[in-house]
Amino acid sequence: MPEVMINGPEGRLEARYHHAEEPGAPIALVLHPHPQHGGTMNNKLVYTVYHIFRERGFSVLRFNFRGVGRSQGRFDNGLGELSDAAAALDWMQTINPNAKFCWISGFSFGAWIAMQVLMRRPEIHSFIAVSPPANMFDFTFLAPCPSSGLIIHGARDDLVPESDVATLAQKLQNQRHIEIDYRVIKGANHLFEEKIEILGKNIESYLDENMAIAEAG
Repeated sequence: MPEVMINGPEGRLEARYHHAEEPGAPIALVLHPHPQHGGTMNNKLVYTVYHIFRERGFSVLRFNFRGVGRSQGRFDNGLGELSDAAAALDWMQTINPNAKFCWISGFSFGAWIAMQVLMRRPEIHSFIAVSPPANMFDFTFLAPCPSSGLIIHGARDDLVPESDVATLAQKLQNQRHIEIDYRVIKGANHLFEEKIEILGKNIESYLDENMAIAEAG
């Protein structure tokens, strides 16, 4: 799990990167929660998702947004963080020019940024959004959502009501040409405390099923 420094829009971005051995392996970018509320690339959930991708043969990157850890710059209310994510994806694509597929995932604030990257990068095959903060940030830019994906949320989320995320998922499910898999984890709060293993199994099953379909297609 080598440490790397990426040239971001406001200076260096601290990252951890795993390079898959197989030529042309798919790539994945994992984005962390809100920088002003303790979110870092070492968040337990981010770490879990990173390893799920790694175990399935992906080249995968997680990094600290500007102003977090050893990443340079200051928090920019989402605009700068979106640019950071785009720079990180550019870096991965330079290292992996022949990647078969590109996935993006984010947790909470990171899910909001991930979905914005999805709208701007047509090469992204699919997404995994964990606890998207539908009550705090505007997701209306997903019109239409360009790719199918997984939205997963905790039934007892104390920060983002499940009903708000269900409404978001329903709006996306009504769009044509994509499929949104919406899963609710019983008893899980926003951080999925004591439920991360269950969360991981849901992400693994979704990823395995969809990669099999993509490979067959």
